[in-house]
Amino acid sequence: MTDWNDALAAVAVALGGDRVRGRELLTDCWNDTVESDHAQRCVLAHYLADLQEDLDAEVMWDELALAAYQQADALAFSPIGVASAEGFAPSLHLNLGDAYLRKGRVEDARSQLTAGLAGADALPDDGYAAMVRNGLAGLQQRVTAAG
Repeated sequence: MTDWNDALAAVAVALGGDRVRGRELLTDCWNDTVESDHAQRCVLAHYLADLQEDLDAEVMWDELALAAYQQADALAFSPIGVASAEGFAPSLHLNLGDAYLRKGRVEDARSQLTAGLAGADALPDDGYAAMVRNGLAGLQQRVTAAG
């Protein structure tokens, strides 16, 4: 298991704009996990997906993030300040739905959108939640436009 502090430091590098170094650090953290580190793998894969230059790789990491989330204990996210694991799911569905739509997989995108919207009530009332809700609304418009 990688240390949560190392994982969060890697996320900070990635969010700070150094995509290459962030991807390297996040990949190192991923390689230090074991399959049963579901919460850490979820978070790492979630951020690794955003750092991919190839859409297929992005989808793979988004799918890994969602799969790890579905196996994680609800309290396993508390070390990173996520009080309710359910509040993390809409973002995972949003990212995967967006990637699917960009691949032309409209029905898969619609399925992820539906799951994301269904979980949106679990989001807290803060800036992160507003960003995710806005993202879901934008994805809904694009899915509708795609047919």
